[in-house]
Amino acid sequence: MDINLIMSVAGGFIVGGALAYFIWDKALVAKRKRIIAEGKSEAEVIRKDKILQAKEKFLQLKSDHEKYINEKNISLSSLENKSKQRESHLNQRRDELNRKSRDFELTRKEVDAIRENLNVQLQRVENKSEELSKLHRQHLEKLEQISGLSADEAKTQLVTSLKDEAKTEAISYINEIMEEAKQTANKEAKKIIVKSIQRVATETAVENAVTIFHIESDEIKGRIIGREGRNIRALEAATGVEIVVDDTPEAIVLSAFDPVRREIARLALHQLVTDGRIHPARIEEVVGKVKKQIEEEIIETGKRTTIDLGIHGLHPELIRLIGKMKYRSSYGQNLLQHSREVANLCATMASELGLNPKKAKRAGLLHDIGKVPDDEPELPHAILGMKLAEKYKEKPDICNAIGAHHDEVEMQTLIAPIVQVCDAISGARPGARREIVESYIKRLKDLEDLALSYPGVMKTYAIQAGRELRVIVGADKLSDQDTEQLSYDISKRIQDEMTYPGQIKITVIRETRAVSYAK
Repeated sequence: MDINLIMSVAGGFIVGGALAYFIWDKALVAKRKRIIAEGKSEAEVIRKDKILQAKEKFLQLKSDHEKYINEKNISLSSLENKSKQRESHLNQRRDELNRKSRDFELTRKEVDAIRENLNVQLQRVENKSEELSKLHRQHLEKLEQISGLSADEAKTQLVTSLKDEAKTEAISYINEIMEEAKQTANKEAKKIIVKSIQRVATETAVENAVTIFHIESDEIKGRIIGREGRNIRALEAATGVEIVVDDTPEAIVLSAFDPVRREIARLALHQLVTDGRIHPARIEEVVGKVKKQIEEEIIETGKRTTIDLGIHGLHPELIRLIGKMKYRSSYGQNLLQHSREVANLCATMASELGLNPKKAKRAGLLHDIGKVPDDEPELPHAILGMKLAEKYKEKPDICNAIGAHHDEVEMQTLIAPIVQVCDAISGARPGARREIVESYIKRLKDLEDLALSYPGVMKTYAIQAGRELRVIVGADKLSDQDTEQLSYDISKRIQDEMTYPGQIKITVIRETRAVSYAK
């Protein structure tokens, strides 16, 4: 029983396993067929895609090949046309050469005939020439017999006689020309000078010793003065300009004989008032910046002047010196305006005389650069200007014209007298210069230089039209007692060495500053 049961159960398991295996095998077969079918489908798609790509590639290559063949055909056609044209041209040239060759054969025969004719005529001429030579010799022999002189002796006497006669006539002619030149030289020179002056615009001399600084309201005056006047004192000490704050409405007067100082003070005041921060430290900072700004403006002025006059190739240092002339006056005449005027006059006069106007204009512009050097050696300004021009590689004729315009050196070119004459014209014309202003400014300069010659003196400023001299000394170099002695010594020396109207007040300023920084 148990065994049969066991056997039946075992048989059931075997049948079930066989049935399960059969089902599993059927599933595997179906899955395999499906995978194979999918693979065939994908392969067919890939095959069709590759066939399409191959067809496209083939069409592209075919198109490129046809295009290449067309281009080659066009090129061959062009070459064929050119070769046909060349062949036609060569045929034409060949026909032309054949025609010329036939013409040349005919011409050569004509030339041979003409040559034979010329030979006959030349033979006749030679025969005639021999006959004439024989007759000439016979004639000379008869003349020698009659005069008793040989042909060479007669020729020598004739040449000597002609020389003496020519010398006499030439001397007479030269004397007549010299007399005529003397009579017309002054007239022609005046005509050239008048023409030159008429073509140059001139300006009259205007020399101011004060600058008016306009302000929006009188309230700003108090801020400029500062507590106990410290701001205005700091500004005057930094710029060397007297600042007059009086009852004039909405205006402050800046007084100094040096235009550079006045301009620095004006620009510094403008920046301080615009910014609103006015105190001694800020004043020194602004004045320092303005001085740099003025230096840049000097260079810009020099460049603009050379561009306006059409002068090129100047050394940068010469351009800077030309810009400095804007702030220098000569007998009340602005030095830059004077130099521009001289340059234009020189160019015009050189053109009238047939000389190089560009060189003359260059020499005229540079003739007074010796008046504005950075250091002031004891040399005449013409010699100093010549040395500066030589230093900065100007040509020798330009340097000579600069050095010779006051006859310090000998004139070597025609440009030198032109520069000298034009300088005299510019300075001597009515309204050009004012002797009084120049002597006044020279006195102020001498005052400052006199005080600056003492040891320990750092800065000197002549203010109030020369009625006061302020001397700033170093606190570490002089004591309070020494400042009193220095003030007395300067006043004594001014009395002994200078001539001036009224009296001069000498103020010696010694101040101690302690500076530290909080970080």
